[in-house]
Amino acid sequence: MRVIETKTHGYLDYIMGVLLIAAPWIFGFARGEAETWVPVILGAGIILYSLLTDYELGATPAISMRTHLMLDVVGGAILAASPWLFGFADYIWQPHLILGILEIGAALMTKPVPTTERRNHHRRDHHGTAATH
Repeated sequence: MRVIETKTHGYLDYIMGVLLIAAPWIFGFARGEAETWVPVILGAGIILYSLLTDYELGATPAISMRTHLMLDVVGGAILAASPWLFGFADYIWQPHLILGILEIGAALMTKPVPTTERRNHHRRDHHGTAATH
């Protein structure tokens, strides 16, 4: 059931991106190895592709919302599995698994098409007025 609007998802993206970048220090597991860099890199990636997404909070409409959601699912799966993929599960695994599952869940619950607010923004002509249908 897709109940999350794309604009709400956008806010969640930026919050999750910052949280992932800061998580190793917030939760005290920063050792400078894979347990630290996987969430930092994925968090930076979320912010980057959010800025490039064709939705209300994107800066440049370079990728579709459907592509964005697919990236969320793949990134969430990598994050959730990373403690076992990269061999640090004996040290820390809870933040990676929980945040990865939340990322996947948000993607699966988000509507794949932006609201008319974003679509109308892209239909403006060169004079700044809305194009007619």
